[in-house]
Amino acid sequence: MTNIVILTGAGISAESGIAPFRSSAAAWDDSRMEEICSADAFAADRYRVHDFHDARRAELERAAPNAAHRALARLEEHWAREGRGEFTLITQNVDNLHERAGSGEVLHMHGELNAARCENCERRFPWHRDLAVREDCPVCDEPALRPDVVLFGENPYHRHRAEEVCVRANIFAAIGTSGLVHPAAGLVRYARENRAITIEVNLRRSGNPDFRRFFEGPATIAVPAMVDLLTSRIETAR
Repeated sequence: MTNIVILTGAGISAESGIAPFRSSAAAWDDSRMEEICSADAFAADRYRVHDFHDARRAELERAAPNAAHRALARLEEHWAREGRGEFTLITQNVDNLHERAGSGEVLHMHGELNAARCENCERRFPWHRDLAVREDCPVCDEPALRPDVVLFGENPYHRHRAEEVCVRANIFAAIGTSGLVHPAAGLVRYARENRAITIEVNLRRSGNPDFRRFFEGPATIAVPAMVDLLTSRIETAR
């Protein structure tokens, strides 16, 4: 059995027209990301934070999955069909392009733009329109809905599960992310300590010493190449 863990970052969605949050914040009103996407910013000015995420949600509606997203969905389908082992897709992105490309369960460590969370009852709901400040929760009726996005200063989702699958990984690939910032940096380290093959897919090397193999280039080219190589090598080893 060969267990695969894939970690994706902003680089995989950039070619779909989804700018990284840092670039989006600057383009939106010349702000630094920490001034819009932090817990402190949310406490100081909820309206501004909601407006920013409404704009990002509208941007996402105009985007479409690219060849890299589709290649990972194809890899997942191949792994399930052939009974090769566990396949886990973890993303730092808040878009839904993996799901729209056909991927199954996706662990969104930083939440999702197309979701709202109630600060009172902690329920989560699909959300595809603008989200008003203090919108009423459809379950508890409290005016406590907020974007279900992890802000700076808040704890990422699924961290323990992500660590658990990385400990069992035989192949770990990080796509469009340097893996230098925690918690992502810890995930590749867990995989490396488990003697997994660790792969970085990026426009340029991050310099992270825990990666042992590197695919250079845009995600739409490098990811399908990596997927083809992985599936062909597994088939050869049968």
